[in-house]
Parts: sequence; structure tokens; C-alpha cells
Amino acid sequence: MRGVAADALFYQPQTNDAVVEPDQWTEIWRQSKAHGFDRVIVQWTRYGDEDFGGDHGWLRNALRQARQAGLGLVVGLYQDPDYFSRLNDLSGLSRYWIELFDQVLLQQRLLLSEGVVADAWYLPAELSDRTFNDQDRRKDLLEQLNGLMQHLQQPLQLSAYSTGQLAPAANARWLDELHSVGAMVWWQDGVGVAELPTLVRTAYVQALSCETGIVSEAFRRTSVGNEPFTAVPADPQRYSSCHPSAVFSLRYMPWGAAFPRASR
Repeated sequence: MRGVAADALFYQPQTNDAVVEPDQWTEIWRQSKAHGFDRVIVQWTRYGDEDFGGDHGWLRNALRQARQAGLGLVVGLYQDPDYFSRLNDLSGLSRYWIELFDQVLLQQRLLLSEGVVADAWYLPAELSDRTFNDQDRRKDLLEQLNGLMQHLQQPLQLSAYSTGQLAPAANARWLDELHSVGAMVWWQDGVGVAELPTLVRTAYVQALSCETGIVSEAFRRTSVGNEPFTAVPADPQRYSSCHPSAVFSLRYMPWGAAFPRASR
């Protein structure tokens, strides 16, 4: 894999990652730093009922080791395992955001009580133009997100991806609206899952303001249809230096061989 030349590296915790030993974590973070990453975006610290060992578990210890290695931390909060299926109920979407954001705030308070230090928090609720192709839904989300930001009282980051439901210029305006409430927005390029044809993806990239970060997917999906997700490492795309840059994910880096790769 060629040099990635990015600022941030996503890490998506999985239950099976508990097999990674502390000395392996030390080397993983050392290599991440040596390859030019200055911070890690941890996608979540709670996935439904799974808390990865809690305050004294393997994940919290790994985050402390990342700090010791000199890496900044953007710490993910609560992920609802039913998130994507709940999005299908468009009539109940506004109520769902209230429920979800309550869980997000509870997780932030828990992490703060444990002494977790975050440079920013990450909202593990990927937004797509498939769900938000409607202006009223986008407006409602913006209001809900503004309320969440006021309660968090710390920087928040989130991500979005495109499926072709909004034109590139309209998509860029929507992401700028999300920026307007103070959130840092990452746009996922979708290369690993082949979400968009190359020419279409290029049009989306070119429409983005420099304020929007771009997440380059460093994998290629090998599963098809409804098969369990599988993928292999692949070279991430490089984009204009005006955008903050991140790579998804640590699991697919050459120095991430200690991780099980059964899922993203």
C-alpha cells in the first residue's frame, strides 16, 4: 500500500478486537504515528449493549495507549445496532433522533465521568442523501443537531455519504449547512463499496467546500448482495489538499494485521 498522506485514521471497534494484546496496541499506535497520522477517530465506544469492557476494558486501555503515543483522539459515542433499519421509518424519524441523541449524551457523560479525554466527539450516525433527500427532513435534522451540540458543549464530528439522491452542488450545500451548527463534517468517498461511478464521485468531490473533510476508503469489498461483509485492503484515493483528510480504516492498514477482518 502506498503512502496514505492523511491527517486522521478511523478505527471501528469490534468485539473480536479484544484479542489484540497491549504490546500489539503499542506497536499499532507507533506505526500510525510514524505513517503521518496525527489523530484517531474512534467510531464508537458503545454499540448497543456492547461497551468493550467499560472503564477498565481493552478499548479504554487502547485509547490511553494512543494518547501516550502522541495521537489525538476523536471519540465516538453511542451506536444503535438498529440504526439503518430505523431510518426506514421516515414518519418516525424526528422522534428517533430524540431517542438516539439521548443515548449519545448519556455515553458522553459516562466517558467524562471515567476521565476519558477527547479532542472532539464523533457521532456514529452516518447520514446519507438517501434519507435526507427531502428538505424538511434536512431542516429537522439540523435543528436536532443544533440542540445536541448545545448539550455536548464540545466539538462534534460526523460523517455523510452520497448515493446520487442529491446533485453534487445540493449535497455540498447540505454538508455546509451541517457545518453551520458547528459540527465538523466528513464525506465518505464510497470507493471501497463502489457506491458511485468514478466520474460521478469526482463531481461530488469537486463540489465540496474545503471545510468538508474527505474520508478515503482503504478497502475493496469482496462480499456481494446480502452476504456478510468482507473486504481486502486497497490503496486509498488522494484528494485536494484543501480538504481535511482521513482514511477508513486502521483495520486495513499494513500494521493492522493483528485485527480480525470479518467486518468493516
